[in-house]
Formats: sequence, structure tokens, C-alpha cells
Amino acid sequence: MTPGKASQTAVMVCMARAVAHGTSLNDPTALALLPEAERAQVERFRGRGVRERVLLGRAHMMTARTIAIDEAIRTADTPQVVILGAGLDGRAWRMPELRDAVVFEIDHPDTQREKRARAAGLAPTAREVRFTAVDFTRDALDDALRAAGHDATRPTTWVWEGVVMYLRQAEIEATLAVIAARSAAGSRLIIAYHRPSPFLWVVRPIVRRLGEPIFSAFTPAQMRELLARYRFGVVRDEGVPQIGARLSPEIAKATRMLKHMGIVTADRAHGST
Repeated sequence: MTPGKASQTAVMVCMARAVAHGTSLNDPTALALLPEAERAQVERFRGRGVRERVLLGRAHMMTARTIAIDEAIRTADTPQVVILGAGLDGRAWRMPELRDAVVFEIDHPDTQREKRARAAGLAPTAREVRFTAVDFTRDALDDALRAAGHDATRPTTWVWEGVVMYLRQAEIEATLAVIAARSAAGSRLIIAYHRPSPFLWVVRPIVRRLGEPIFSAFTPAQMRELLARYRFGVVRDEGVPQIGARLSPEIAKATRMLKHMGIVTADRAHGST
């Protein structure tokens, strides 16, 4: 991430959601949350050029990822939702299922500053949205959550989408320790992560040029073992191609090569401490 600027990967995935809106995915917030230049690009989108076909493929991937995570949030039905690395996520403004939930948006101050300005014109569907700026290079997540009013005695749904792959093992485990300490029984953790795959050799140079290099990849077994150490039991772990195959033939075709992308859902069992 370039200092002083919003995350470029956050902009890329928001563009993909904006292109996908009105198809299999319903995200009316995506266009509004984009910077002006990218919003204009989406509005001109016709899907004919090479770059537009790449964006369309990314839109199919984001459709699968977003729908799977939405469903995991919906079925958890907790009074608190913490979105780690929220980027330009629009769930607090588009999911009516969050009407009784407090949503904590955790992100770098630079990204959050831009998002707050553009989100000002949107009406939240969540009961409350609390923006919590955290620079992970200098701020303590636990302190920031406590100051924002997160209640560690009540169940929380944690959404960690599009972040873990850019962190080193020690950084991942430091965040998991905070999550574990602040997760009451009935909490849920949802993570989008990368799995080892030859396709990562294609992805790595692209995101490195955006200033967000990939540092981690886990097999499903490694992810299960990692989460178990922090007292979360995996209830579902699917690759994006599996998710895409359930949605439509078009999305199935577009996501069939994306075996490096997984979505894991894990729950804190009742009685865990």
C-alpha cells in the first residue's frame, strides 16, 4: 500500500463488485464507494475490450467470494460484526440482515478517510457503523476495538476478506490472538485466503506492482490447524471454483482456474474459553 493513498486492491475489488451488480450479485453501494475515475470507467463498461474482459472475469470471482461471505455473515446473525481491512466494503449499507448489528469497520486511516467521505451519502442498513482507523504498523488492534466499544462478552462475526494473503505468518497470528481474546461463545470468523497453487505465480507480480505483495498461502489442512490453535473450529472451507459452480455456468467457467482462492468459515464453540 502506498503511504497517503487508499489501497489499490480495495479499489480493484470494488470495481469488480460494481460491474457485477445487477447480475448474480446485488451491491448497489459499490459504484458510490469508488473514486471518481474508476466510477467513470465502470459506467463506460461494455465488456468488449481486453481490459474490460479482465475486469469482467474479476467481477465473476468477486461475485462468488462476496456471496459466500454474505451467507456466512447472514447465518451467524451476531450482534457485532468486525470487518478487518474493510476497504470499500459496502455490507453495512446494503445488508438488511445487519439491522440489529453494530458494524466495526477496521482499516488503514488513508483508505478509511476516502471511504468515509464517499459513504456519507449512503444510508446504513446496519444498526450502527463505527469507523475504527488502525495502522497495523503502529496501532494495537485490541486497544482500538476496546476504544470503539466492541464488547468481548457478546458474539462477534469477524470478516477478514482480502487481507491475510498480504500478511506474514507472525502478523496473521498476532491478529488471531486478538480475535480469540475478544470472541465470546457463538462468534464466527470468516477468512478469504490463498492456497498454494501454480496460479499464484501469475497473481503475485500483479499485486506486487500495486505495492501489496503476497506473503502467505495455506492448504486447507494448515488453515484448519492454525484456527484450531486459536479455538475456532472450521465448519466450511471451499475454493472459489466450488462456490462459482453453484451459482451459474458463466461464473463456474470464469472461476474454474482460481484454485488458489479459498473461503473458510470457523466458529467459536459454546463452552470455549
